[in-house]
Amino acid sequence: MKILPLVLLSAVTLTQMISAQTVSATAIDENIGQHAVAMHGSPKYSADFRHFDYANPEAPKGGNLRRHVIGTFDSFNPFIPQGKAASGLGYIYDTLTTASQDEPFTQYGLLAKSIEIAKDRRWVIYHLRPEARFSDGEPVTANDVVFSFNLLTEKGSPFYAYYYGDVSKVEALDKHTVRFSFKDTGNRELPLIVGQLQVLPKHYWQERDFSRVNLDIPIGSGPYELESFRPGSRVVYKRRADYWGKDLPVNRGHYNFDQVSFEYFLDETVSLEAFKGGRYDWRAERSAKDWATGYAGPALSRGDIVMAEIPHRLPAGMQGFVFNQRRDLFKDRVLREAIGLAMDFEWSNQNLFHGQYVRSRSYFQNSEMAATGLPSAAELEILEPFRKQLPEEVFTTEYQPPKTDGSGRPRQNLQRAQKMLTNAGYTLDNGQLTSADGKAVNFEILLDSPAFERIALPFSRNLKILGVNAAVRRVDATQYLERIRNFDYDMVVAVFPQSNSPGNEQRDMWHSTAATQADSRNLMGLTDPVVDQLVELIINAPDREQLVIRAKALDRVLQWGHYLVPNWHIDRYRVAYRNTLSRPAISPPYGLPIDTWWHREL
Repeated sequence: MKILPLVLLSAVTLTQMISAQTVSATAIDENIGQHAVAMHGSPKYSADFRHFDYANPEAPKGGNLRRHVIGTFDSFNPFIPQGKAASGLGYIYDTLTTASQDEPFTQYGLLAKSIEIAKDRRWVIYHLRPEARFSDGEPVTANDVVFSFNLLTEKGSPFYAYYYGDVSKVEALDKHTVRFSFKDTGNRELPLIVGQLQVLPKHYWQERDFSRVNLDIPIGSGPYELESFRPGSRVVYKRRADYWGKDLPVNRGHYNFDQVSFEYFLDETVSLEAFKGGRYDWRAERSAKDWATGYAGPALSRGDIVMAEIPHRLPAGMQGFVFNQRRDLFKDRVLREAIGLAMDFEWSNQNLFHGQYVRSRSYFQNSEMAATGLPSAAELEILEPFRKQLPEEVFTTEYQPPKTDGSGRPRQNLQRAQKMLTNAGYTLDNGQLTSADGKAVNFEILLDSPAFERIALPFSRNLKILGVNAAVRRVDATQYLERIRNFDYDMVVAVFPQSNSPGNEQRDMWHSTAATQADSRNLMGLTDPVVDQLVELIINAPDREQLVIRAKALDRVLQWGHYLVPNWHIDRYRVAYRNTLSRPAISPPYGLPIDTWWHREL
């Protein structure tokens, strides 16, 4: 499934993460294919559907949606690893297909009117809509699709090369027909995920340097165009009155605001106060403390601010303090496990989070793919060939993160950690833990948010008891991004999101080929041949049952590798918004589609 590049998440939300298995479709014409394809079962919506159920086709158009971003920007090219791209750029670009957010993984035609998939799954053909136009009036053609694919996989973020690695050829069959051919037929989601390709205008980019960071106004075929900006501080998008796709069923009830803007702030504290003061309209709250106490004030009392908790059924993935195994210090699994014992989640949840969170234990948390109990016979069939290369616990013990009494000083866990370290040859001398080869165990926890300092500092204090000096350092957003891209850190807080069906994106997070590729999501520096093989097994899963089994097998290996210190998760969105906004009565289970909201007059 698709995990979008981080620079696009603000406009094409992470809630479009999707699930994949057996292709089924409803035909609209035997000669040209289907209006939609589902990876499991059949599409929910027939060929003559009018709009998605969670969109209000009668929603009024008009008004503005003002949002916020922490940090800054210096680029309008979200597809390359250089620079810091502005938020909202996803509004400019259309894709061949688009996902519904009330189905696990079904793709409906957007730029593509219909889709053909070979019976042997060796290719997929997309038939483009002749009426599709870029914002400068030029038609969207099959040559634009071919150009976009080659440009993104050759010069774009490494994500594209990993994600589309099994595509062997892309060719324009005629002006409005494009075919993607595949290296093999085992990668079952490829026919769908190639439809998620952002289509760029060849006539605009072919004479430009794609890798150059700049603020040139981009051209796309999407519902908005860039109207104005202040470098590094504000960007404004205007709804296109001439948008070619405004009446398509997949777009009815969407893109209701005449203008969408993103205001940049230096930190969350300032941004929250700005929200309460009326500077912007909508925010998804990440801080449990702010959600519990931060919104109090006249605006909330008057009803100017609405606070809503919206449940969802998205897998939570995994968030944690990540060990960078490119550092020799963290190559030792015993040390990684011992460090994890110093975190007191129960204390943090009670004293910092107002009891709002549950500790994560799985990389596929909140889904049927989460490994629980001991391995099943089907999982063992996958894992047994690797037994000598894996920790014995993978086969004998159910993984659970450490628990504490919530006192803030997890004495029993720290005593256990000290015993583990002593048995592994570590020594404690004058308050400093030293490895068997005489190296001091000290490292830095790199942060870009003050909100995480209150979690990292108690963790650091507990590590000090073990003789580990873990310095907590916060840097600005730009420096943080560059250090992350170049793996220049000891430990960071990171999120590894998942969908209802993992697929090609797993290579970018866990595969050894991504460990040395700057800007990949293999933040752990994980280079394990067993993990590599399990990732490929997931990508080539022949059906849903096997996908779940193989994901559980990978989950167990990641759990017992102690590659991070697990954090926590929540199964609902916390959203605060001005009372000038309205939203549809139906909330889809797999997304938070802000683009179906609208402005209302009071």
